[in-house]
Amino acid sequence: MKFAMTAGEICSRIVAITYPSMALGEAARLMRERGIGCLVVVEEVSRQESVVAGVLTDRDIAMGVVAADRDPHGLRVGDVMTAKVVTAREDDSLLDLLAMMRRAKVRRIPVTGPRNVLVGIVTLDDVLAAMAQQMQAVAAAVTAAASHDRTALP
Repeated sequence: MKFAMTAGEICSRIVAITYPSMALGEAARLMRERGIGCLVVVEEVSRQESVVAGVLTDRDIAMGVVAADRDPHGLRVGDVMTAKVVTAREDDSLLDLLAMMRRAKVRRIPVTGPRNVLVGIVTLDDVLAAMAQQMQAVAAAVTAAASHDRTALP
């Protein structure tokens, strides 16, 4: 196992996306159907590449529409999404990801390649799982060293 894991290695490459022009109700239904709390909002730059334009979370909908007593009919994703989105580069470390999440107060970060092209998404759960793997490797090394110390004694 590699100890210095990166965002590109732990991110999910299957990302639920939407567009700024999608009806908000349709985006909310998509989130419900897939059992997810976030859609990455993209703008296509070519048939194979999309750049990150923002994110739409269940919290954006709850706070920006429901709590604000706005009529959701007629609203588009672009009206409610978080446009100032924090993105990670594929080579950002786990510690970089945690620092970004802490500063931005978010649990999900889109991962981008060159020219801000979307390549994946990393969640706090992904980071914690990777760190747990690393801690298991540390524990195994400590256990092996202790076992060696016991057997090496005369």
